[in-house]
Amino acid sequence: MGRPVFLFASSLLLMVAATTVSAATVKNFSVTRLCNRQVITAVNDSLPGPSLRVREGDKLIIHVFNMSPYNMTIHWHGVFQLLSAWADGPEMITQCAIRPGNKFTYKFRIINQEGTLFWHAHSSFLRATVHGAIIIRPRVRHSYPFPTPYREVPIVLGEWWNANVVDVETQALALGVGPNISNAYTINGWPGDLYPCSQNQMYKHRVKQGKTYLLRIINAAVNSHLFYKIANHNMTVVAVDARYTNPYVTDVVVISPGQTVDVLLTANQPVGSYYMTANNYASASGTAVGVPFDPTTSRGVIIYQGASSSTTPLMPVVPAFNDTPTAHKFFTELTSLVGGPHWVPVPLNVDHKMFVTVGMGLDVCPPNVSCLGRPPVGAALSASMNNVSFVSPTSLSLLQAFFFNVGGVYTTDFPANPPVQFDYTNPSINFDPPLLFAPKGTRITKVKFNSTVEMVMQNTAIIGVENHPMHLHGFDFYVLAQGFGNFNPATDTLNYNLVNPQMRNTVSVPVGGWAVIRFVANNPGVWFMHCHFDGHMSIGLSTAFIVENGPTPDTTLPPPPTDLPQC
Repeated sequence: MGRPVFLFASSLLLMVAATTVSAATVKNFSVTRLCNRQVITAVNDSLPGPSLRVREGDKLIIHVFNMSPYNMTIHWHGVFQLLSAWADGPEMITQCAIRPGNKFTYKFRIINQEGTLFWHAHSSFLRATVHGAIIIRPRVRHSYPFPTPYREVPIVLGEWWNANVVDVETQALALGVGPNISNAYTINGWPGDLYPCSQNQMYKHRVKQGKTYLLRIINAAVNSHLFYKIANHNMTVVAVDARYTNPYVTDVVVISPGQTVDVLLTANQPVGSYYMTANNYASASGTAVGVPFDPTTSRGVIIYQGASSSTTPLMPVVPAFNDTPTAHKFFTELTSLVGGPHWVPVPLNVDHKMFVTVGMGLDVCPPNVSCLGRPPVGAALSASMNNVSFVSPTSLSLLQAFFFNVGGVYTTDFPANPPVQFDYTNPSINFDPPLLFAPKGTRITKVKFNSTVEMVMQNTAIIGVENHPMHLHGFDFYVLAQGFGNFNPATDTLNYNLVNPQMRNTVSVPVGGWAVIRFVANNPGVWFMHCHFDGHMSIGLSTAFIVENGPTPDTTLPPPPTDLPQC
């Protein structure tokens, strides 16, 4: 990459270049949304932040200057970070936070990846406003495995709070409850004309009739799955999470937090204007605890060249908030483009099998926490995987502790199976006291380099069933199967797709169901796995993998950079 790409932040500065290093400083800025003026932490005085446009094989050098009042890290979501785990970014997993007034340089290559990813803050709820697209094109003289589009358009879906997002999380933890719901959804930073004071705050994209556009859709929302539609238009999915798929025609995209979907949109309708919409898929809304959600709809507009400005745009029929059949159909019918760029066949031999429950629970109310908002009164909302509610270390990151062999930071005894077997998705267990309270701990899994890991993730009905978007850092995985109810190894393994399963870095474990993933642990380091609902990650729905070094220097994690932040 021979040209520098500059990213400036109001609260931090990002500058990317292949060979050039420089620095600049800017400050926080104010924006007006939903009739309110407020200061936000964001990048380049814009929301979303600027798109990072690179090619497969590029080396990136990214200087982050944190001029915000908050501790900060940046995660390059979905980037493999081969032999560069120090640059992955999750706070207290691979690094300590960049403190206000300090800086850190991220260095990594984009290897064997093409498509759409994104970068975002990995501290507190700051991801709500600190995020932007990563657009990875093929190397020069290489082409897409589909017709070259006329234009490429990032579509970043988000959520907006009429509040400081750090305070939203702080209040939830202080009360032992879930975070307040957002006030709006956004499309490329704009809420759209269905919200107060937002008639002129709507994303607009102009198209030429007959042309085909590549929409790079990103769900950067903090706690919401989303449906995305465009009135009277079909879309053809060609990639998810920077992995090429077989073409899949649909009139709706379902996308969970942390996921990306690339679609081809052909402007093949009569000249006019057509609304695009984003609204919530709220899988937990009908559970025993009645989880609240934002029922609103964001909309932008596709405007054909030559359309009259007085024409009222056509509105799509949006899915119902609880339309699980539509969500499940989309999530399960995608398949990989076998033989396409960077495709690797599914490994058939498994070295490390895991069966992991994922779900909510309760915790004993900590000191100075009111715990008035959840049943039973006097308990705080919690979450766990295999009855372990993850706690991040405080004095040293997991990666530092692993690399320098420091004891007392974590243990490698994360259970490969649930300590107690039960009827996982039976609603009658919602408030079964023996199952509600999972112990806290920093218990993780260690695997050998190049071993193949298979994990069944089983949703539970403790507190209530919900679709959980589970993200694995450092790897893509094959999604072998998904289903509802309790996983049955005698029958469900027969339905594994071992030929062309979709590949992801984030999978939505179906509400009241399960998903099976498989990956090759060929990247030494410590890799976070967590729910990409920040409200759930922060209360324990996480774990981590240690992948040991390989036998050669080019399979061994190098030492940390000298400017790695200290706790």
